[in-house]
Amino acid sequence: MELKLAQKNAIVTGGASGLGSQVIRQLAKEGVNIAFSYLSSEKEVHQFVESIQNDYDVKVVAIEADLADEKQLNHFFEASVDYLETIDILINNAAIWLTGQVEEITSEEWDLTMMVNLKSPFLLSQLFVNHKKKLKSAGHIVNITSQAAFHGSTTGHAHYAASKAGLVTFSISLAREVAQYGINVNNVAVGIMRTKMIEKKFTENPDYYLNRIPVGRVSEPKEIAKIVVFLASEVASYMTGATVDVTGGMLMR
Repeated sequence: MELKLAQKNAIVTGGASGLGSQVIRQLAKEGVNIAFSYLSSEKEVHQFVESIQNDYDVKVVAIEADLADEKQLNHFFEASVDYLETIDILINNAAIWLTGQVEEITSEEWDLTMMVNLKSPFLLSQLFVNHKKKLKSAGHIVNITSQAAFHGSTTGHAHYAASKAGLVTFSISLAREVAQYGINVNNVAVGIMRTKMIEKKFTENPDYYLNRIPVGRVSEPKEIAKIVVFLASEVASYMTGATVDVTGGMLMR
């Protein structure tokens, strides 16, 4: 299937590892130029960028940015535009997964979760929409949400679940507003995925997690990334306001 993504330009948040890095690899495979945010080791990020540039004929830039800081977020978007000139795709992937029962969660932890997981996608979407309207061109926004947005948390992550539920309804509202400009907004709902974020808890009690997945296995970031890239393509141009369930049957909606 031809996705018609060659020479498009994309922004990906949280692109240095996990799902974000696989999304970048899949985008690059389709010929997309990419700017991504990171907060991890500069050496590892440099190696990752080099590997993408060695494997694919695309432009890639890594921009250090703490998305909990609005000034750094704005700088990240501006620097991405400076490097790529125009942005066609925004993928809001970055998220944090703090742990704590409701009676233990501090106001600071709640606010930080909401800033990274919900407010930063809002702010970046706002910047992206204004950028596209100025250029009078179409675009795609893909937001990474979770089955927890619909089921809630079962392991002490109420703030995470709330932020992801907010992201779903924000995306629907945004999709209605910007469809007239040719901008599509969709979500990918992820279940249990093999990343560093969940590695420790999964290792401690694998049966608890596996028993919740009808297909009987944890997803790999690469297979989720392919769905993300599909939603960012022209093939999905008639989809907007949708949440695609890629949870191995955890969600089934």
